[in-house]
Amino acid sequence: MKREMKMGTPYTLEGRLPMHQALPLGMQHVLAMFVGNLTPILVLSTLCGIEAGGALQIALLQNAMLVAGVVTFVQLYPVGPVGSGLPIFMVTAAGFLGIFGSVVPAVGGGLNAYAALLGASLIGGLVEAVLGLFLRPMQRFFPPVVIGTVVLTIGLSLMNVGINSFGGGSGVKDFGSVENVLLALAVLAVILGFKHFTKGVTSYSAIFFGIIIGYILAALMGLVLPTTFLYTDPATGVVTEVTKSWVLNWGKVAEASWFSLPKLLPVKPVFDLQAIVPITIMFVVTTVITMGNVAAVANGGLGRNPTNRETVGGIMCDGVGSSFAVLFGVLPNTSATQNSGMVAMTKAINRFGISTGAIFLVICGFLPKLVALISIMPQSVLGGASAMLFASISVSGMQIIAKSRFTSRSFTIVAVAIGVGYAIGANSAVLAGLPSFVSLIFGGSGVVPAAIVATILNLVLPKDAIDLEAEEEERVANEAANAGDGK
Repeated sequence: MKREMKMGTPYTLEGRLPMHQALPLGMQHVLAMFVGNLTPILVLSTLCGIEAGGALQIALLQNAMLVAGVVTFVQLYPVGPVGSGLPIFMVTAAGFLGIFGSVVPAVGGGLNAYAALLGASLIGGLVEAVLGLFLRPMQRFFPPVVIGTVVLTIGLSLMNVGINSFGGGSGVKDFGSVENVLLALAVLAVILGFKHFTKGVTSYSAIFFGIIIGYILAALMGLVLPTTFLYTDPATGVVTEVTKSWVLNWGKVAEASWFSLPKLLPVKPVFDLQAIVPITIMFVVTTVITMGNVAAVANGGLGRNPTNRETVGGIMCDGVGSSFAVLFGVLPNTSATQNSGMVAMTKAINRFGISTGAIFLVICGFLPKLVALISIMPQSVLGGASAMLFASISVSGMQIIAKSRFTSRSFTIVAVAIGVGYAIGANSAVLAGLPSFVSLIFGGSGVVPAAIVATILNLVLPKDAIDLEAEEEERVANEAANAGDGK
């Protein structure tokens, strides 16, 4: 007799949802991560001399959607020890862009450099997966004050990205224009309205409806407002006519093909030690960041600490998923922080509903026209949602820190990690006099140095009676969370 899945709600991890509830829940996650999933491929392929819009770049973008969908599905529904079983969306990792960009010229540039990035990612992913297996003896180095600080700084590091999208996207000629800002504000207002003034599907899928209405508004604006403007280059004084960044490029959708099979090994990996060493170090650091993302989802969505099984599975999915991505020429996959913020904000955690988004990504891997349809989303539409989502991640970090007693010692750890660690990474010019590999690893993002500073201070600062009591309370809470974990 066939066993049927029990019905659930958007706010329960398990259980089936009706499709009219499940699809908006899954699709809002897709809309939140879609552009971010393609951006690293666009940036690195161009840097490596791969023709923009050429057959190889299109194949890589198509494969990026397929890989993100498959790895997300494994994260939601674990395969053996791989996968957390939590509502975590996976995405091509933008956090590697800084170190990748520095490795490319070091290994000679060109297509061979992209191949070297893939080879290093294959090895680095396997290293991260192995580290996940040894997490339990390492967990004492990562109490809530450390993990919470990491989550807090992840949100802080992304806020600038969110507000840049709010203005139309970095580098656009009409950045901060009235149209861009008003469009972003309209999307934000719609999201807040649906979230707090409605119930049911429109409430927990508020971001989906906000972005869809943003699309509609952008289309209507294109009918009644000028779509181009005269831009004066500040360096040369040359005046050119430029299309405004919020205009929907329907031509891109029309040009895309309806069906195309994903290509296996479109670029064969090359193993170059100059790429392997720094990129593997970055994968080790990413392990701590992944722990933070898993903790953010568990605390923000479920109101509890993650179990050992969930954390180990999440890290292993990061590592194995990144190595799997190499088979399709795709750069490392990691948990999408904007989607973690969405879980924390909406509290909608149903795996079945969110899995519809993963399935849609897999379908996109075969239907380039769908990729094009979502890729034309104006950055200001995404900014209306992401500015709030990224802040939600920081709030989740505060919640994790607050769950344990906020003692004088933990206050010092958080303050120094943010004030020195995060600030150094966010202002990497301070590292100019140090060896270049230091800037490669610690510059560009405050998350990595903040995580390292918090970990070191947690090891060296003495604990008084209050700290020991708080540590015991945390141990008991973790044992309760791990009850029935089987590990």
